[in-house]
Amino acid sequence: MKPSAKPNNPCFSSGPCAKRPGWSLDALKSATLGRSHRAKLGKAKLVEVIERSKALLEMPADYQLGIVPASDTGALEMALWSLLGERGVDIFAWESFGSGWAADCQKQLKLKDLRSFKADYGKIPDLSQAEWDRDVVFTWNGTTSGVCVPNGDWIAADRAGLAICDATSAVFAMPLPWSKLDVVTWSWQKVMGGESAHGMIALSPRAVKRLESYTPAWPLPKIFQMTKGGKLMEGIFEGETINTPSMLCVEDALDGLKWGEQIGGLKTLIARSEANLQAIEQWAAQAGWIGFLAERREIRSNTSVCLKIVDPWYALLPAEEQEKGAKKIASLLDAEGVAYDIGAYRDAPAGLRIWAGATVETSDLEALFPWLDWAWNEVKNAAAKAA
Repeated sequence: MKPSAKPNNPCFSSGPCAKRPGWSLDALKSATLGRSHRAKLGKAKLVEVIERSKALLEMPADYQLGIVPASDTGALEMALWSLLGERGVDIFAWESFGSGWAADCQKQLKLKDLRSFKADYGKIPDLSQAEWDRDVVFTWNGTTSGVCVPNGDWIAADRAGLAICDATSAVFAMPLPWSKLDVVTWSWQKVMGGESAHGMIALSPRAVKRLESYTPAWPLPKIFQMTKGGKLMEGIFEGETINTPSMLCVEDALDGLKWGEQIGGLKTLIARSEANLQAIEQWAAQAGWIGFLAERREIRSNTSVCLKIVDPWYALLPAEEQEKGAKKIASLLDAEGVAYDIGAYRDAPAGLRIWAGATVETSDLEALFPWLDWAWNEVKNAAAKAA
């Protein structure tokens, strides 16, 4: 039977992600529209985003945090182009975005001393292969695979190289060992449900030292430049953005940060994401037809939860039919207004991807589960008739 109750919020996209509970356009009424971002009021808003982010994330006081162009992609590329090349580089990839960073290091920067460690979707490379006299680049959470690093134990405390971490689907939802990370990047549109196009880059004192002592062999575009005359451009980390930000997006980012503070801070944000993952795990165990792309619990994401159909009968179908079935489930629920944008990422194996970050209510996931079972039965019955 088709369920009757629907999620209050059907937005389960992995980016841009669901707005925080209770959000409305009224949250943006204080935006400094039509004003310069360099004016006193506009700059104060940008500084507030930086300061609230540092406080909410419990970031060390001596870390620099700045707002930069082009979302997490721009922030991570800024780090790669500005910092790499001084020593050898190890890069770890197990999904689409990590593979993209590896390709850029090889094909764009043309690094001569580059080692790439890759794993298929659902798996993770052997992290112990990292050599910490080299720079190491990795994603904390693979958004397109649902696989995250289990912890920071594998990162050397006495490293000579830099730990450069793309944390866009992890920050605010997973505990990060800041002392083990030298560069951390993310975007507003993930765990806090902000609007897109703006990135954040956090730098440890060791990363700042590298910036001030090393000049890459290649030219740097203006939006990647963080130093001038051999010194850090401190204004970037004091609200003086490289390019013009959207003050509407800035106001939305502030709204999300204030919400995070009001509900209990980082501990509560992480707990909400963990509770959502646990709810999905309990449903999947009962449903029987669905499983996790990341089979090992310790590497399973609590934000971008990637699922695969594991029904034995379905596994006998040709790969193209399996892919059609997964897409059909997503399209059925979209048409019913129950779940939007839950198809697997275009480069990932056929399946579903459900965002479970802190802005998603567990009750909405629980309302979604009967609909997923219904859609699966619809697809399975149709496939059986066709066969």
